[in-house]
Formats: sequence, C-alpha cells, structure tokens
Amino acid sequence: MSYLEGIRVALRGVGATLSITAVAVVIGVALGLLIALMRMSKKKVLRGISTVYIEMLRGTPLLVQALLVYFGVPMLLKNYGIDFTWNALVAGMIVCGINSSAYVAEIIRSGIQAVDKGQTEAARSLGMSHAQTMRLVVIPQAFKIVIPALGNEFITLIKETAVLSAISITDITRASMLWASAKFLPWQAYLGTAVVYMMLTIPLSKIMGVLERKMSQDVSS
Repeated sequence: MSYLEGIRVALRGVGATLSITAVAVVIGVALGLLIALMRMSKKKVLRGISTVYIEMLRGTPLLVQALLVYFGVPMLLKNYGIDFTWNALVAGMIVCGINSSAYVAEIIRSGIQAVDKGQTEAARSLGMSHAQTMRLVVIPQAFKIVIPALGNEFITLIKETAVLSAISITDITRASMLWASAKFLPWQAYLGTAVVYMMLTIPLSKIMGVLERKMSQDVSS
C-alpha cells in the first residue's frame, strides 16, 4: 500500500509540473524564434547578442538559473529600494521558459536552414520582401520540420522541472520529498516519483514518435 500511496502523493504535483511546462514551452518558442532570427541576422551585433544569450543559458545548470532568478533578483532589486517577492510558480515558469528558449532557438535555426532555398528564391521572385518571405514561407515550413524536436523539448522540460523543488514549488518531486521526510519512506516516495514521470513522458514519447514519422513522410512526399 505504501508504494501506491507514494504514487498518489507524486500525482498531487502533476498540475504544477504540467502548468510550468506548458507556459515554459510557449515562452521558449516565442523567445527562441526571436533569438534564432537574431542568430541568423546579417548584423554582427544581433548575432553576438544571441550567441552570448544561448551560450550562457546552455552553459549553466537550470538549478543555478532558478536560484539566481528566485533569490537573486529580489535581493538585487532590494538594493535599489524595490521590495519584490516572487510567486514561486511564476518564477519557475519564467526560468524554464528562458532556459528552454536557448535550446529552441537552435532547433528553429536548424529548421529554417533545412527549408529548401528554392522556396526563398521563388518567394523573392514573386516580389515578396525578406520579412514577408520569412513570415509567410520559410518560418511556417521550418516549424513543420521542427515540430518533433519541439515535442521532445516539451518532454525534457517535464523532467527538468524537478529541480524547481529547490525554490519550494510543490511539483511532482517536491510533493514526494515532503512525504518521504514525513513518513520516512524514501524508497516508496521516490519510486512513486519515477513512476509518475514515466506515466507522463512515455506516452508523450510514443506520440512524438508517431508524429515524427508522419512529418518525415509529409516532407519527403
């Protein structure tokens, strides 16, 4: 029974985990698209900013970023006389979204580069500007190419939210940690945690596998 209880306890954090992941994906895609376009810009300043942004986020752990945002930002603002306290859930969404954007930017950039250059040339020959070509022709096709990769990023984010327990968000992991410390049943608690994460990620992985095969057929046809 304790093993089943461990799973039930972990399930209490599913709502927080999925809500953080969903919002983070939206932030990640929006920011990632902007950063990807900056990375491919002809202007050195924009390329430089986007490169530093990506390398900083990919080169530091998500946990460190969460601690900096949740604890560091309020302390920094306090030095300027601004009294600010994060809502932990909101902070988690923002941190995960920003972190994800660095990876999404590279995914989108690879998708844009994978679009046949003939599509761009055809659009320009029809009188479209560079901005119109990107918005109406290239980016829609690029997103079609990278949808499976974006799905995998969504799955990865579900697992990475576990580190947010460090800033007191009661997600799947923290719910289990609290129960384990109260009941002295660490094995049952964390086995339940693993089971719940697999209940979320394995079906999503299967769905993304089917979607990837379908997209591959559509692109090749």
